[in-house]
Amino acid sequence: MKLLAGRDIAEFIAQRHTTLVAGMAMPPHLAIVRMGEDAGTDVYLRVKSRYGESIGVKVSVFAETPDSILERIHHLNLDSGVTGIIVQLPLSDPKMVSPALAAVALEKDVDGLAPGTSFEAATPKAALWLLAAHNVDLKGRIVVIGQGRLVGKPLADRLEASGLDVVRCDIHTKNLAAETLQADIIFTCTGQPHLIKPDMVRPDTVLIDTGSPKSELDPALYRQDDLIITPNPGGVGPMTVVSLFDNLLIAAQSAA
Repeated sequence: MKLLAGRDIAEFIAQRHTTLVAGMAMPPHLAIVRMGEDAGTDVYLRVKSRYGESIGVKVSVFAETPDSILERIHHLNLDSGVTGIIVQLPLSDPKMVSPALAAVALEKDVDGLAPGTSFEAATPKAALWLLAAHNVDLKGRIVVIGQGRLVGKPLADRLEASGLDVVRCDIHTKNLAAETLQADIIFTCTGQPHLIKPDMVRPDTVLIDTGSPKSELDPALYRQDDLIITPNPGGVGPMTVVSLFDNLLIAAQSAA
């Protein structure tokens, strides 16, 4: 088995980020807009705030309601002191997700989720960085399981745009195992714990788990010695944080 660990790679990128920020006349400022109370969101916000502090970036969190969120995003768009904006999903009112994402100014959409954005979505970018760092080639039949707006859909879109053979699977896929057993590379992007079982993959398959906080891969898969697989935690997760802040630094350099 080959483990596609991300922590050491993320630490290397963090050193580069620290150097870049130190050379800027004005440190970047990331604004995070949230809505509602959610334990998982609290964890993600702490991780992002700690990373920002470690590299010299200011991170501000704004707690909003359905009535205030769009106005807050509008003011952040106009604030020249704000480099990037992310809408921390999930929102307590699902009806506000699309309007909130669409409201973020394209030059500040560092999560890469607004329509027409020029930024890569953070988690897909992180997953592909991880493969590149471990010299895993994107080739053969690639199955992307889950077509959510955060990970699965933008990831599949990017792979298809590169001319790769991509199969999209979601809750409507009638026989998931039939698709995964033909795959050379599998990306899991559903949030469903332990979705992928040993009898669903063939030897030498590359398995990239974007699930957080719980792994989408059955623990038994880690006892096989014929797979290339991401650990969880310690795989895509650490890379997602540095990917987001990489987008923020790109925004800062573009605005300079």
